Amino acid sequence: MVVGDFPIELDTLVVGAGPGGYVAAIRAAQTGQKVTIVEKGELGGVCLNVGCVPSKALIQAGHRVEYAHGSEDMGIKTEKVSVDFSKVQEWKSGVVKKLTGGVEGLLKGNKVDIVKGEVYFVDKNTVKVMDDKNSQTYTFKNCIIATGSSPIELPTFKYSDRVLDSTGALNLKEIPEKLVVIGGGYVGTELGTAYANFGTEVTILEGAKDIIGGFEKQMTSLVKKHLKKKGVKVVTEAMAKGVEESKDGVKVSYEVKGKKETIEADYVLVTVGRNPNTQELGLEQVGIEMNDKGVIKIDKQCRTNIDNIYAIGDIVPGPPLAHKASYEGKIAAEVIGGEKSEIDYNAIPAVVFSDPELASVGYTEQSAKDAGYDAKASKFPFAANGRALSLNNSDGFVKLITRKEDGLVIGAQIAGPNASDMIAELGLAIEAGMTAEDLALTIHAHPTLGEITMEAAEVAMGTPIHMMK
Repeated sequence: MVVGDFPIELDTLVVGAGPGGYVAAIRAAQTGQKVTIVEKGELGGVCLNVGCVPSKALIQAGHRVEYAHGSEDMGIKTEKVSVDFSKVQEWKSGVVKKLTGGVEGLLKGNKVDIVKGEVYFVDKNTVKVMDDKNSQTYTFKNCIIATGSSPIELPTFKYSDRVLDSTGALNLKEIPEKLVVIGGGYVGTELGTAYANFGTEVTILEGAKDIIGGFEKQMTSLVKKHLKKKGVKVVTEAMAKGVEESKDGVKVSYEVKGKKETIEADYVLVTVGRNPNTQELGLEQVGIEMNDKGVIKIDKQCRTNIDNIYAIGDIVPGPPLAHKASYEGKIAAEVIGGEKSEIDYNAIPAVVFSDPELASVGYTEQSAKDAGYDAKASKFPFAANGRALSLNNSDGFVKLITRKEDGLVIGAQIAGPNASDMIAELGLAIEAGMTAEDLALTIHAHPTLGEITMEAAEVAMGTPIHMMK
């Protein structure tokens, strides 16, 4: 890299190499742009390094422990199960390393220049990139900001060796005997479930009336039932007040309906949301419009109020989902490349890797009514599916939301094993404008969980085979 005060001219600059930024950079390169990407941390961002990927690896390892204990109703008994947690962490790190190495290879293979450092905007066409030793000025024609988000830190729960954010919880050196989780959203529920499967006594404190906000009660009730089976205590409408730390653990104080309680544990995990990383970038120097929480306003082409600067991912409105960031990254890159692209969030799925898994795409029954649709909901249970029964995992359902007048699929919800994979077919149905009949006429292999989607479509048509009307 050239060091000095002479600006280096760039075509398209991408700030941040998470699932939004690196995807945007690759797509921009595919459209013929000369692309430079700047990242202050590791390639792959939070998602690949300390978020989506390592958490799912830990969740999967927890499931292996759960399975290893056997299933007496299937005639399988296990005398003793042992876990070498250092090996679990080593395996998890190996998964991360493969993926981050793959990202670097893809960027280089697409001739994207990779620069390490922190970005500060000078004006709408200029940034300074700083590392430990140097500061270099770059000028650009177009820029995509993809700096992601960071965990919210509560004033009364400052992060430490015993007060953890999600990154800390993913990197524990031992399995805790007791863990308190503040926040029963998807991150808290997922990590709480993972450690419960490892044998940890877990307590989840949630301030709202239910865990995993945004999902229907009939879905979250299934998760709570399974959490109870694992010995997880869920306390809703609980306000965390403070923590006392010692060398060996924590004492967490909280309040439920005016009554003060305390609980002791080895660690407390705080998962109460994330803040957009839009501070200390110099965005005010450029005049980029943000709301009071630092979320950047964009149009349907991911363009900010500054016409050559785009923003994607956790720093723009909408849920902080890696696949949303990747989708927006492609849109922004294509728009800069002269293609006619714009965002359409209707078929973006939301997934929780709980037990059972939850997934939703498009409208729910209630949101469809609120939007003015004359819609109906059609459910088919996992319990009537041969594959689910043979997996000994038959709690849950597929619910299809269709427009009454023509059977158009406008939404779907799944609670059950492999919901995270099954939701893709229903997202495709919405994106392609399919009807319940299209799904019903699609031949699904037997015996598979995918048949439940076909069966729910037949329920919507009024012609179910494997359940009574």
